[in-house]
Amino acid sequence: MQHSPNQPIGVFDSGIGGLTVANAIMRALPQEEIIYFGDTAHLPYGEKSADAIRYYSLRIAKFLLERHCKMVVIACNSASTAAYRVLLEFFKGQGLFVNVVDPLVESVAARRFQKVGLIATKATVQSGIYEQQLLHLQPGLEVHSLATPLLAPMIEEGFVHNDVSQVVLESYLGHEQLQGIEALLLACTHYPLIKTEIENFYHHQVEIFDSTDVVATEVKRKLAEHKLLNEQRRHAHRFFVSDYTPTFEQTTRIFYQEDIVLEHYPMW
Repeated sequence: MQHSPNQPIGVFDSGIGGLTVANAIMRALPQEEIIYFGDTAHLPYGEKSADAIRYYSLRIAKFLLERHCKMVVIACNSASTAAYRVLLEFFKGQGLFVNVVDPLVESVAARRFQKVGLIATKATVQSGIYEQQLLHLQPGLEVHSLATPLLAPMIEEGFVHNDVSQVVLESYLGHEQLQGIEALLLACTHYPLIKTEIENFYHHQVEIFDSTDVVATEVKRKLAEHKLLNEQRRHAHRFFVSDYTPTFEQTTRIFYQEDIVLEHYPMW
C-alpha cells in the first residue's frame, strides 16, 4: 500500500497513559497529525490474557489504518509484548509499526551498563520481556526488575511531585532489588511524569531511561527512512476513547500536558 507524508500517525494504548508517548511525538515532530485511541473500556491491559490483548490490538490497529494512518505506534507495554509481531504479520504492507519496548531496550543496551534496574507494572515484570531482550543484546548484563503497582494509579489520581509520591517512590526505589544499579528503565508509559522525582531520589547518579523520547526518535527515524516525514503544517490531532467518563477527560491533561477533547468511539 502506498503512503504519503501528509497522512497521520496512529497511537494507541489501553487507556490514556500512552498520551505521554503521543505528546513526545508531537514535540519531536510538530508537523505531524496524530490520531490517538485509548481503549478505556478494557483498561488495564496488564490484567487481560495475551489472546484478549491481541484481539483488542488488531481491532484498534484496523481502526487507525482505516483512517489512513501511515504508522501505528503501540504506546502500551502489554500490547507491545503480546501483539506487536501479530500486527506486523496481519497488516503486512498496510503501514509502519513501532512499539515501546524495542527502542527502550536498544537505547539501554547501547550504553553497555553492567547492572540496570527496571520498574513496571506486575504484568510487564512477570512477562520478562525486557530482561529477555536486554540479555539477547548484551549477555551477562545484570537486570533487576521490581513491580511497582501503586505508581500508575497514583499518577492517574494526580499525586505527583508531592508528599504522597515522595513516600511511595522512596519505598519502591529504596528496595534492595534496586541497590547498586547504574541505570533504571521506566517500563510504563505513566512513569515519565515522575521522572524528575526519580532522578532527584538518585541525586542524578543513576541514568533514567523512559520510552517517550526514544520512541519519538524511532518514529522520526523510521518515517525518514521511508520518506514519510510531513513537511507541511500539521492538522488538528484527534483523540478517541472506547469508553467515556468526565474523569478520563480531566486526567488527560496530566498525561498530555494540554487540554484536549476526547471523542467517544464505542468500538466494542
